[in-house]
Amino acid sequence: MESVKKHLTEFSLEAHAVLSLASQLINQNDCFIDYLSDLYLNQSVPYLEEPPDPLQFYRDWIGPNKPCIIRNAISHWPALSRWTPEYLREKVGSKVISVAVTPNGYADAVNGDRFVMPEERQMSFSSVLDIVEGKVQHRGVLYVQKQCSNLLDELPELTDDVEHHISWMSTALGEWRRLPDAVNFWLGEASAITSMHKDHYENLYCVISGEKNFILLPPTDRPFIPYGVYQPAVYRQRDDGEFEVVDQNNSEKVPWIPLNPLDPDLDQYPQYHRARPLHCSVKAGEMLYLPSLWFHHVQQSHGCIAVNFWYDMEYDIKYNYFQLLESLSEVTAST
Repeated sequence: MESVKKHLTEFSLEAHAVLSLASQLINQNDCFIDYLSDLYLNQSVPYLEEPPDPLQFYRDWIGPNKPCIIRNAISHWPALSRWTPEYLREKVGSKVISVAVTPNGYADAVNGDRFVMPEERQMSFSSVLDIVEGKVQHRGVLYVQKQCSNLLDELPELTDDVEHHISWMSTALGEWRRLPDAVNFWLGEASAITSMHKDHYENLYCVISGEKNFILLPPTDRPFIPYGVYQPAVYRQRDDGEFEVVDQNNSEKVPWIPLNPLDPDLDQYPQYHRARPLHCSVKAGEMLYLPSLWFHHVQQSHGCIAVNFWYDMEYDIKYNYFQLLESLSEVTAST
């Protein structure tokens, strides 16, 4: 088994090897700086200054499974100028939407020996804005984050201000994935944090106002990212305003990442020091392409608004490679 662990580490570190070698040579030859930007694992998330050609985007980003930030891709959206608190109150203020409420901002995250989900509360959009704007005091942290195409289902009045899909992305992915599986609306307080996880989607994340801060890790870092299996539970706010954790006893245990990349406990998770996280900020008017299976942790500025598009991933050789990597990681972690 020690031999398997050794080879698994070497297998995962292959993606970093050329980058590390090139980094050592930068001081000797500046031309390596240009070469680094073409490698699979960039030292930072690259920028595209305009919407890409669909075929080129597939070849350069979707196929290689590399993230990038795209500017000027949503500059024509009316939402960028319209979605002020005043406009949103007038347009959808009376609409009742699903809101995640937690005591600490962490929804869907490990808390001790539990995987704790938020209290899902039905609130009018105006009442959410009152709390976000500080007009009303409220215990707990609010986050509009329901990920089941809530923009189309709960806030259809706002859809004329954005696109229902990203045309060049739909073309790049081909006929059978032409439309996104979901179009989601996000609005939250600065304390609302998305814990580290991965999704089986090609994700286009568009910031309308404010700023989102991402920590990204490639699928090849899977052996260095700890997982546990946890009893599922939900937060519930009592009449006195305090929160309690209520077990969901009839639910299956949930595999999740206990590590906080903002303050990783390297004594408990020493392998994580081998991971190579990328940090990026996505500002208003910018779009992040977050490839399928990339691990990500998200923070935001207060009152940040975003819309994202989930396109189904292609279950090709990359997926098979990741499944092998994940299976080997699970085996070695249990010994």
